[in-house]
Amino acid sequence: MDHEDSVFMKRFSLLIVGLMVFTVVIIFYALYLHGQLVPSENPIREEVKLARIQPSAGVYAGETGRAEAAAAAAAQTAALPAAYGGRMDPQEIYNGVCAACHATGAAGSPVLNEPSQWTSRLAQGVDTLVSNAVNGINLMPAKGGRADLTDDQVRVTVEWMVEQVQQ
Repeated sequence: MDHEDSVFMKRFSLLIVGLMVFTVVIIFYALYLHGQLVPSENPIREEVKLARIQPSAGVYAGETGRAEAAAAAAAQTAALPAAYGGRMDPQEIYNGVCAACHATGAAGSPVLNEPSQWTSRLAQGVDTLVSNAVNGINLMPAKGGRADLTDDQVRVTVEWMVEQVQQ
C-alpha cells in the first residue's frame, strides 16, 4: 500500500468511527426524549380496569353498617330507570316478568289459572302478597328478578293477578 492509500484508509476509518459515535449519540438522545414523554392512557382501557378492580361486595358491621348498606342499596335501586318506561299496565308486566313462573308453576309458584293453588295465599291478604312480591319469598326473587320495577308497578300487577284468580 502506498502513502495515498494509507491516508485514504485512515480518513475513511475516522469517518466510519465518527458516524458510529454520531449514531450512538442519536440513540441516547432518542432514549432521553422518549423518557420525557407522558404516556396517554386509552380511556376505555382505564374504565375496564376500574370496573375489574371494583370490590365485589362490601362489609358492613353493626347498626351504622346496616344503615349504610340499606342506603347503598336504595341509591343503586333509585339509579335504575323504571321498567316498561314507568307504565302501570299490569298485564304487560305480568306477561314480561311474572308469566315465566306463574304460567308454568316453575319453582313451586302458583299458576295464575289455578284458583285452588291460591287459596292459602289469598287468605294472607293483598298487602302480604305485595310485600312478598316486592321483597321475594322462597325461590321467588324480589320483584320477580326485575329490580327496575317500582313498588307501585308490583302492587298493580299483584292486584291484577288476584282479580284474575278470583274470577
